[in-house]
Amino acid sequence: MVNFTIDQIRGLMDKISNIRNMSVIAHVDHGKSTLTDSLVAKAGIISSAKAGETRFTDTRQDEQDRGITIKSTAISMYFELDPEQLEDVKEKTDGKGFLINLIDSPGHVDFSSEVTAALRVTDGALVVVDTISGVSVQTETVLRQALTEMIKPVVMINKVDRAMLERQLPKEELYQNFRRVVEDVNVNISTFQAEGIMGDLQVYPDAGTVAFGSGLHAWGFTLRQFAVRYAKKFGIDRNRMMKKLWGDNFFNAKTKKWSTKSSDESGANNDRGFNMFALDPIYRIFDATMNERKDEAFALADKLEIKVTSEERDLNGKPLLKVLMRKFLPAAEALMEMICIHLPSPKVAQKYRCGGLYEGPLDDVCAKGIQACDPKGPLMLYVSKMVPTSDKGRFYAFGRVFSGTAASGMKVRIQGPNYKPGKKDDLYVKSIQRTILMMGRFIESIEDCPAGNILGLVGIDQYLLKSGTLTTEETAYNMRVMKFSVSPVVQVAVEVKNQQDLPKLIEGLKRLSKSDPCVMTSTSESGEHIIAGAGELHLEICLKDLEEDHAQVPIKKGEPVVGYRETVLAESYDNALSKSPNKHNRIYMKAQPLGEELTAAMEEGKITPRDDIKERGRVLVENYEWDPNDARKIWAFEPENNGSNLLVDTTKAVQYLNEIKDHCVNGFRWAAKTGPSAEEPMRGCRFNITDVSLHADSIHRGAGQIMPACRRAIYASVLMAQPGLQEPIYLVEIQCPDSAMGGVYSVLNRRRGEVFDEEQRPGTTQMTIKAYLPVNESFGFVTHLRAETSGQAFPQSVFDHWSTMSGTTLEPGKVSDIVKHVRVRKGLKEEMMGLDHYYDKL
Repeated sequence: MVNFTIDQIRGLMDKISNIRNMSVIAHVDHGKSTLTDSLVAKAGIISSAKAGETRFTDTRQDEQDRGITIKSTAISMYFELDPEQLEDVKEKTDGKGFLINLIDSPGHVDFSSEVTAALRVTDGALVVVDTISGVSVQTETVLRQALTEMIKPVVMINKVDRAMLERQLPKEELYQNFRRVVEDVNVNISTFQAEGIMGDLQVYPDAGTVAFGSGLHAWGFTLRQFAVRYAKKFGIDRNRMMKKLWGDNFFNAKTKKWSTKSSDESGANNDRGFNMFALDPIYRIFDATMNERKDEAFALADKLEIKVTSEERDLNGKPLLKVLMRKFLPAAEALMEMICIHLPSPKVAQKYRCGGLYEGPLDDVCAKGIQACDPKGPLMLYVSKMVPTSDKGRFYAFGRVFSGTAASGMKVRIQGPNYKPGKKDDLYVKSIQRTILMMGRFIESIEDCPAGNILGLVGIDQYLLKSGTLTTEETAYNMRVMKFSVSPVVQVAVEVKNQQDLPKLIEGLKRLSKSDPCVMTSTSESGEHIIAGAGELHLEICLKDLEEDHAQVPIKKGEPVVGYRETVLAESYDNALSKSPNKHNRIYMKAQPLGEELTAAMEEGKITPRDDIKERGRVLVENYEWDPNDARKIWAFEPENNGSNLLVDTTKAVQYLNEIKDHCVNGFRWAAKTGPSAEEPMRGCRFNITDVSLHADSIHRGAGQIMPACRRAIYASVLMAQPGLQEPIYLVEIQCPDSAMGGVYSVLNRRRGEVFDEEQRPGTTQMTIKAYLPVNESFGFVTHLRAETSGQAFPQSVFDHWSTMSGTTLEPGKVSDIVKHVRVRKGLKEEMMGLDHYYDKL
């Protein structure tokens, strides 16, 4: 029976210091959804006997069938803390009721964009780590994303039951295993941690920020729980006891004394505090139950004050073990305590997160509202994703109120990602029809929702594509656009089986694009409808959704293909000249490579078009050896106003130049999106306008004259600068036993893979191999690898970087063959246009 009402939740929404917004993040299959069940069961939404099997937050049928999470799911729950637990909450709280807004996110790398969308609207993260696999590649990725978004982590070491039942690890070995996992997590945190404002984000078991347990069996504990138990028994301070339960603290049962050495002068062994006080009772329950010594198990239960019903006494083996452990150490208690005590409330978190969230000045009325998490301030609401509703074609806008209060019927300004303050582009003024509370598989209507809470909105889906900012303040800037750790690099063309269904397909593609933060849909000039996703699995799910939900028509799909990037390998050997169609204006241009370091800095958002010009100029001069004059005269970052190609004005004393700036930028945008070799986007190129001669009369230098001339000058300068291609590269992490290494290497060698790291997991025969694999070679890689290693190798691929291919597009070879193939696929002429096509003969 649900033990809270929607009115109770709405009441708690006003008590900002009693709210915790948190995401559950981890590598695929480390047990996020299974663990979340414990909290859902404690809230009374599902029965506690079913916790760990229901996977309540896996709301789609294919999630249940595949056993993986595909979409992140939000659920709001009400809990009450004991007075004793309240003492440890460092913030001033209002009453003992707590509202936890939890988002369960996917672990598979193809759905990383869902994790980013979840992290944006939360302040804390529960990082789940499998005690056997340890910190894996995706754990590192999601941790980095969390720390970039300034989110505080706490850790749950999961699947401890497997270490005890399958591996049968002795206590000391299990302790060393835990210690290694905690160290690995802390190494990652210290690598990515932002300096200063958030304090030390590393996790420590003796501070209560690490829990241990089993999501499947719904048991778990923190050292604080054991410390409280023993502090009462021995009459000592619980904080002192907690410190003794981790690290090199040993206890001698005979002398009743603590020591930092594992043996005393007489040679008698001392027991490690953690093993003796935390692991010993657990091991004894496991031993008695699994060896069918039920009398001993029930005697232990009585000693530990575990109430066992008469039906439960008839159970044997694992079912009995699950009941005893769940009642002895309920996982929900450990998680709830860790979340409420150690994760920040919106009031605390928004003070330090505001700088990273808000694009405008940090002293305007909106920024102050966000920093104070003020329900009476101007409305600032960020929509991080769209959630499909049961009503076909409609979506809930899912987001968080950072300032003000969102109410049903309220008129708001809906600002898309391309909105600029003072302009009308990407701006709508509309009313919110309804505000709702997301409850996993269900929704509940609420009247309004104050700052610091997560909510769903009805009736604004047609004005937003994927994300955006809602505000009531006319001078408000946007909230920053989310940075995804994956790129849509794998594409597939789709077409309908019956031509009459084409309008339905086009409408379905629009809905698909809205429903997924990372998917890109486009129509090429040749009429192909293209879907781009993060990987094979992502594309498979997108195509299934398109066919069954969004378009609801039978669809034919082509082979998956990879998007490339065009670049230049050297500086143009001469100025490229282009005349305008009326022959009255001339533009001279040179192309040169930007360098991988600067390109990466631009893609990571360290250097953006929104930076202060002088500040950005200083960084370019000091770190990238730019000329100070050029560094202050960057006209545009393209494509998408944010890309990694630059148009720079290097001219000296040219008349009327500022009047054609916008037209040149538009021509540059056009060229950067579709390069000269294969109409693929450009990357890492710098274009210098070296000279311009313009007609004196402005009527002869309008957009129709300047835009095509600028575009052709860019194309010609690329062809004079050794045009090249860049292909996307996956970082593949493969876990396999020693004996399967040969198969792994042979598969990677056949697919142009390059191994750069291999290490053995301590105490096992398991190897972890890291390699770079071109995305183009990754289709069918998993199947091939499983076949070669008899199913013993488990790969995980994540997009890592773009790699420049050797050779230019103008010389015969692999690169020019790829260009021909791409041109044919896009319906262009097979042969690339030569320089003479772009270059106006004088």
